[in-house]
Amino acid sequence: MKIMKYTLWATVGLSLLFASCESILDINPKDRLTTKDYFTNEEQLQLYSNQFYSNNFPGDGDIYKDNADVLIVSPLDDEVSGQRVIPETGGGWSWSALRSINFLLDNLGNCKDQKVRDKYEALARFFRAYFYFEKVKRFGDVPWYDKVLGSDDADLYKARDSREFVMGKIMEDLNFAIEVFKETNRTKELYRVTWWTAQALKSRVGLFEGTYRKYHGLGDYEKYLNDCVSASNEIMTASGGYSLYQSGSQSYRNLFKSENAIDAEIILARDYNNDLSLVHKVQAFENSPTLGRPGLSKKLVNYYLMKNGNRFTDQPNYATMEFKDEIVNRDPRLAQTIRTSNINMNVTMTGYHLLKYANDNMSYTGDSSNDLPLFRLAEVYLNYAEAKAELGTLTQTDIDNTVNKLRTRAGVTGKLNMNAANLAPDPYMCAPETGYVNVTGDNKGVILEIRRERAIELVMEGFRYYDLMRWKEGQCMAQSFKGFYLPATAINKAYDIDGDGTNDVCFYTTSSQPNVGSVTYVKLASDGSGTSLSEGNYGNLLCYSWIDRTWNENRDYLYPVPRQEITLSDGVVTQNPGWNE
Repeated sequence: MKIMKYTLWATVGLSLLFASCESILDINPKDRLTTKDYFTNEEQLQLYSNQFYSNNFPGDGDIYKDNADVLIVSPLDDEVSGQRVIPETGGGWSWSALRSINFLLDNLGNCKDQKVRDKYEALARFFRAYFYFEKVKRFGDVPWYDKVLGSDDADLYKARDSREFVMGKIMEDLNFAIEVFKETNRTKELYRVTWWTAQALKSRVGLFEGTYRKYHGLGDYEKYLNDCVSASNEIMTASGGYSLYQSGSQSYRNLFKSENAIDAEIILARDYNNDLSLVHKVQAFENSPTLGRPGLSKKLVNYYLMKNGNRFTDQPNYATMEFKDEIVNRDPRLAQTIRTSNINMNVTMTGYHLLKYANDNMSYTGDSSNDLPLFRLAEVYLNYAEAKAELGTLTQTDIDNTVNKLRTRAGVTGKLNMNAANLAPDPYMCAPETGYVNVTGDNKGVILEIRRERAIELVMEGFRYYDLMRWKEGQCMAQSFKGFYLPATAINKAYDIDGDGTNDVCFYTTSSQPNVGSVTYVKLASDGSGTSLSEGNYGNLLCYSWIDRTWNENRDYLYPVPRQEITLSDGVVTQNPGWNE
């Protein structure tokens, strides 16, 4: 049975946040704690800081739903559909989690043990870095606060600090945490932040900001990419560290369906435990007809290589292959991410029925309690390879130590050759309809291959939307959202999707439902009002063709600031570019 690693301690937390000052007689109230009485030892500091984990790390749905262009779900997020508007309030412009962090930092002096004080300053500064990283990703410039503000503090509505200033502060906090944790918290722990977690976050932050600055023309990108390389290298080369999990023929799938996070590869996980009613809904999300009918996009399925390492899209007939044919001899991760048999068209709109995270009960739609990874070694490998490719310092040895290790673990026999990739970049991944339009330079081919690997390895782990943002590839959200291919002979009759000899479904375009036996019936729209066929009476399943999905290159890479924040600050807080138009 799993042990709960951290608990919410709401009663004491609220008492601390709202306790009054000492009375005029200097007598503390006996029925509640004050800050003078608290934060005096490690137990109290740990209990208070437990809230940082739930306040700051993403929840389950923010991880596995991964809404963007490669996982199609109903309804589409407003960012994906192009329907975002300026909110009156909210919209992610919230600072309560930061207040709790700064509250601990403001009161650390109560603890007289210097070593303990340093450890929890490092922890709080790690979470402050994480908090601000998420804010910069969303809004760009944001106000930097490193102390608790009162209700009448003049800085409550101060101007937004520059992106460069805030990113510098984030790196200061991370470097402090890394230096302290090196001495006080270097052990590997699945459910608590350690030196390894701080290095992993620095790797993530460095890659994001470095590539964002490079592709958005902000300059000084090399500094952040070098930070990514150095932090990643620390994790990859440190003794007693991590390795890719390899056990059996389905290591990739087993890594995610395991009830307990596997500490060989996973650096930090969210802990779930059915006995404690700490559960999530990933398998219901995958198998229930009422939770969005998610499915991989045809584009991502086409990214998966053949098992021998050749490109699937180099085959002349790849675009018209039926499902039963396109899944043969592919990168084994495909069959560990989607079902290749027993597809239920009631629960997936694209036909690519999700499997990642699922247990062996394939029809299960109840609560799930398998841990969800937040940081793992595979991401660090990909960060390292991408940062070096963007810097122009990548070597074949680097590829062999990162991307090719992932392919070997997956069971792909062909390896990535850097020179070959750069000599012949994948046309499918360069095409405006299916790939990336902003990659240029001598390393174009290998950068595209690293992006392929990242999309496949990290799907359903919450990375895709912000990967597109940092690459300045928001146009991917306006590409066609397609499912698997259906020939004209498969329409209005019973059809065997997976080729097992048993008919599974009837896709029909007629006004009335045909009667072809005990199969799932799927009505296809002929007027563009629902899922249809890309070529009229045959082709790929086409999702959301009735929505005019557009991407505004001059506006949509950042979220709008809520109107109320601008009003309350008398215009000192400004709106992001394009959102005033």
